[in-house]
Amino acid sequence: MAAYANWLKEASEHYGLAIHAWVFMTNHVHLLATPSTDTAVSRSMQYLGRYYVRYFNANYRRTGTLFERRFKSCLVQSERYLLACARYIELNPVRAGLVSDPAEYIWSSYRSNALGQGAKLWSPHTAYLGLGRSPGERRESYRNLFAGQLDDPLIADIRQAASTGFALGNEQFRLEVEQLTGRPQKLLKRGPKKSDTSME
Repeated sequence: MAAYANWLKEASEHYGLAIHAWVFMTNHVHLLATPSTDTAVSRSMQYLGRYYVRYFNANYRRTGTLFERRFKSCLVQSERYLLACARYIELNPVRAGLVSDPAEYIWSSYRSNALGQGAKLWSPHTAYLGLGRSPGERRESYRNLFAGQLDDPLIADIRQAASTGFALGNEQFRLEVEQLTGRPQKLLKRGPKKSDTSME
């Protein structure tokens, strides 16, 4: 995982991707990031796919692709959902039963956000910086966010956005994204099945 973090850092610096939260699990990765350009995310992922996969294959004497499918991404409404996404990401190892406290898992951003541990990969988001006037205040406020659990509807919204690519935010935010991109931001209702249609 250290090698993955290294290649990710190189990619993020090369293409202008500010990474605010992450977790490296054994079979998947979550990142919360702000791209500086429209192509920063895709180019960073291509860079990882090129260099990390080559390193992994050479190290473990294997060939072929490593990732099952293309990465998934979604836009996040910063003011309302960004810190919730960071919590969701950093609580992954707890939900998976690997640790009882997010601070115990070294392959996440929790120690940077909550404890002030330096990480070259970490770029604090403005929403995080708004948690306090000093680094100590911010870390304490951030830790306090973990005192309560993420509610199930919010977890469901985050998972749906991550799996579908729909924007994560309120109705107005999704409407704005839809108007800007021309892409629907919610599941369209299916029409009736042929077997459900009757002739009068």
